[in-house]
Amino acid sequence: MKSKKSIINRSLIEALWILAGVFSASFGLKGFLLPNSFIDGGATGISLLIAETTFFDISYVILIVNIPFIIIGYLQMSKRFVGKTVLAITILSIVLAFVNFPIITEDFLLASAFGGFFLGAGIGLSIRGGCVIDGTEILALYFSRKLNISVGDFILAINVIIFGISAWLLGIEAALYSILAYFVASKTMDFVIQGIEEYLGITIISNKSDDIKEAIINQMNTGVTVLNGHGGYGKAGNAVGNFNVLYTVISRLELLKMNRILEDVDPDAFVVINGVRDVKGGILKRRTVPH
Repeated sequence: MKSKKSIINRSLIEALWILAGVFSASFGLKGFLLPNSFIDGGATGISLLIAETTFFDISYVILIVNIPFIIIGYLQMSKRFVGKTVLAITILSIVLAFVNFPIITEDFLLASAFGGFFLGAGIGLSIRGGCVIDGTEILALYFSRKLNISVGDFILAINVIIFGISAWLLGIEAALYSILAYFVASKTMDFVIQGIEEYLGITIISNKSDDIKEAIINQMNTGVTVLNGHGGYGKAGNAVGNFNVLYTVISRLELLKMNRILEDVDPDAFVVINGVRDVKGGILKRRTVPH
């Protein structure tokens, strides 16, 4: 059971993530995107589009637009998540209303790139704090279950509609710069959430699995899982016997070293490499240096 001190420390860290995210997103909106009439995707994009084409202030619009997402989140997510999301969006609205950010540039390319960067960083930081300031993913998760479509496809459909309306109301050029801002924001958000390292899951099938296992443990200082496998259709067209299948997770920076080990021990090993979104626990170095 977690101690009271650890819970307080964790809550404080989450609050700092959320505050940093709110101010970063606000800076991206008021310092870059809004002055140049650019929008973004998702709920933030809808808010920007409404604020740009009406007399309503962005600070009120972004709060109102996210209300449906909050309601759906209340039905689908934990109360703690919804509570932090309500608080974060409310703080975002207050910051947008009362904090004056300087207009950094009127160069369209710089505004779209850096506006997307700070907005994406803000959304990513808030997610690391355990909430969202853009509720698109909540809506996508809800309707993906109802309509039997993927979350990614639903978000893509929403953004196609948003940018299509943007092109009609704001002009093609503004829509194109807005798409660039959205692309930068999404990549920045992924970077903030996942970190600099990309992890890979490595599955190895070899007659020399014991030697490969020892080399990975000793040379790479990482854990290996040994699975029992049975051959189905071999090189000669017939079933082969039982063998061990190795599975390990490494960072992309370590892939070259892994390939060297496989080349030295068994160049004919069958290797499958899959991307891994994140890892937790086990024997894994969180920061690695290529050799």
